Amino acid sequence: MSTIQPSDNTLWQQGQSIALDIEDLADSGDGVGRWQQRVVFVPDTAIGDRVLVRLVRVKPQYARGKVLELLEPSANRQRPPCIVADKCGGCQWQHIEYGAQLQAKRQQVVQAIARIGGLENVTVNEVLSTGESLGYRNKATYPIQRSPTKQIRVGYFQKGTHKLVNLNQCPVQDDRLDPFLAQIKQDIQARKWYVYDEKSNKGEVRHLGLRVGRRTGEVLLTLVSRSTELPGLEAQAKAWLREYPELVGVCVNINGKRTNRIFGEKTECIAGESFLTEEFAGLRFRLGATAFFQVNTEAAELIWQEIDRELDWNGEETAIDAYSGIGTFSLPLARRVRRVIGLEIHEDSVKQARENARLNDLTNTEFYAGKVESLLGENSPIFQGEPELKPHLVLLDPPRQGCDRSVLEALLRLRSDRIVYVSCKPATLARDLGILCESGVYAIDRIQPVDLFPQTAHIEAIAFLHKTEQ
Repeated sequence: MSTIQPSDNTLWQQGQSIALDIEDLADSGDGVGRWQQRVVFVPDTAIGDRVLVRLVRVKPQYARGKVLELLEPSANRQRPPCIVADKCGGCQWQHIEYGAQLQAKRQQVVQAIARIGGLENVTVNEVLSTGESLGYRNKATYPIQRSPTKQIRVGYFQKGTHKLVNLNQCPVQDDRLDPFLAQIKQDIQARKWYVYDEKSNKGEVRHLGLRVGRRTGEVLLTLVSRSTELPGLEAQAKAWLREYPELVGVCVNINGKRTNRIFGEKTECIAGESFLTEEFAGLRFRLGATAFFQVNTEAAELIWQEIDRELDWNGEETAIDAYSGIGTFSLPLARRVRRVIGLEIHEDSVKQARENARLNDLTNTEFYAGKVESLLGENSPIFQGEPELKPHLVLLDPPRQGCDRSVLEALLRLRSDRIVYVSCKPATLARDLGILCESGVYAIDRIQPVDLFPQTAHIEAIAFLHKTEQ
């Protein structure tokens, strides 16, 4: 193989070709190299690669590059288990051996805590993993497009584009969902349903959603459409129920807006049930079409087990579960303490949390709908009649943007004995921990990363904090 030679021109400019050693992996999934004291981000690389790169976007102190040639492959490289891994945007790290993925993810947390949080001497444990790096996803939501030849395509977008990579199977999702992909495409084709086109903002069917109960095997199918005006929709939904014994319901989520958001506000059940049943931490949960539930059931149980082991329960505690969702952690927590108060912005999730509590005969839970920052405020209905309420534990599980500053200020005012912060983004975790610890009210015991998203750059982390003596 002939090697393209780097340009003799050493200017830092677009189009320049340079030889680069990959030294790190960014939280975006890109490899990181350095050239003339500047950082270069290069997708599809591994630590230890030496690559020939063309600079495709150049800024004064950093650039993005595209691999022209792999000069010396890293020992951490492997053959991707998916045949379209080099095109599909669903995963970033299938070319990296799984042990090296875990090391890189821990390093993400370590670097964020030091650089963003400004915190020193924090214990970050090795990453917890189920050991299963494929077949773990219990939920997938696929865009639907019609090809130039008018064929229905379902899959993920190609990296950095809105060009669809057509799939009939996906190695990271539960393989019980694979049989649906090819058949649903054929049925949409046969029904001649009008597929949505984002450029013209015309058409109806936008996404195909599939969710499976890992412990029960039940499957819920959801079409995202601009309306339910699809010819033969009810007949087709009933046909799917007959064809797939594990399918318990067919729903349509209505999203008529010109938006990148997948789901709209309203979901209608067309046939069967509007939910599936799943088992988690010894409890039963009903999961609706749009309900948030961790995509890796077994790894989410590792999170709960770690929390359960860390905290000393006496059964008399009051706990607040902020960003409580459908009660994923609230309900296991309710079996350990006297009282659990769940806070969640989405009213549908609050309704499902209450239903899940009833399903498990748990009577010591309360769920409130609203913004967490408002519900933790001094004028919140939680504190009306109980102005002296002091939770023993606050469990935080915020979205990727982390906690609003007013939430952190409320926590400093409440001064619970313990805080457990479950985060899906190390950068915002580090920022928030820095705020909680800079006051001296709280100190970090340890941080435990957990890999919920093998083959991607994402990492979950649990931070355990205790109130200091001051």
